[in-house]
Amino acid sequence: MTDRITITRPDDWHLHLRDEAMLAAVTPDTAWHFGRALIMPNLVPPVVTRDEAIAYRQRIMAACPAGADFTPMMTLYLTEGTDADDLVGAARDGVITAVKLYPAGATTNSASGVRDIDKVMPVLEAMADSGVPLCVHGEVTDSDVDIFDREAVFIDRVLDPLRRRLPALCVVMEHVTTSDGIDYVRGGGDSIAATLTTHHLFINRNHMLAGGIRPHYYCLPVAKRETHRKALVAAAISGDSSFFLGTDSAPHLDSAKLAPCGCAGIYTSPNTLACLAQIFDQHDALDRLDGFVALHGAAFYEVPVNDGTVTLERTEEAQPVPQDRVTPEGMLTVFDPMVPIHWKVAG
Repeated sequence: MTDRITITRPDDWHLHLRDEAMLAAVTPDTAWHFGRALIMPNLVPPVVTRDEAIAYRQRIMAACPAGADFTPMMTLYLTEGTDADDLVGAARDGVITAVKLYPAGATTNSASGVRDIDKVMPVLEAMADSGVPLCVHGEVTDSDVDIFDREAVFIDRVLDPLRRRLPALCVVMEHVTTSDGIDYVRGGGDSIAATLTTHHLFINRNHMLAGGIRPHYYCLPVAKRETHRKALVAAAISGDSSFFLGTDSAPHLDSAKLAPCGCAGIYTSPNTLACLAQIFDQHDALDRLDGFVALHGAAFYEVPVNDGTVTLERTEEAQPVPQDRVTPEGMLTVFDPMVPIHWKVAG
């Protein structure tokens, strides 16, 4: 039995840091353990231009604790008014790493997102020509489509036609939640990959709905059936380089989560590595954890793997869920995987 493992310093290829007081409260939880993170741009107002990305990166760096070796990798929020020249120039100069497509109304702060994919085709064509990756929130928002089916319908109606139209476009299907998404990425070739979240590897829709509504397990895309969760785990531990970690760690104050119309998002940054070690260990796949958290994403985004390492160790006693975070505006609940976790980051 392995009691201690050392992995390459990992990356988080999908992270929400928010802004202002929340940014200051949550950035250290990622910066201490991760070398890089791909930062989501859905602020209010969203990050849509080169200059806005530069300014946001400066705010993130100011929130990093002294001594942390952390690089935020920025994205732009795709709108129907996005300037293709500004976007391509920002990517060429290393200001941004990718562009995020939110279908309008799909998730938190997505009202400025895309309603008609044809209206952003000139930008997408420029991205394909310049090698700029597109990260997609893969759900349709049609009111007549059941919320549990929206990922599968997005693949059929939007993603597959888009990729057939622009085969050179590199796409990351973020926070995949269904076996449909897993199967599509597996058969999609080298120009598509998928991120998997920590929480979707642990929870199914029963955790949110059975025996009472649990708002702290509400996220978008919502957790699906147990069969889908098992498909996600199988992909994560498989060693397939098409799949890598993107936590979609998404902090919201408890007051917003517990409201009559609560926010979607689960805050997993503080205990992601311990939770992942637990689930990979349970499936005798600890030797593949390094690929999932550190190697596959770097290869897809064509960046060097991080210098340095992180060591995790098994503990006899189950580890407590990290304490909820205190912000100047209220409390922030940390993800509880609802199973014993016998791993922790050493040191």
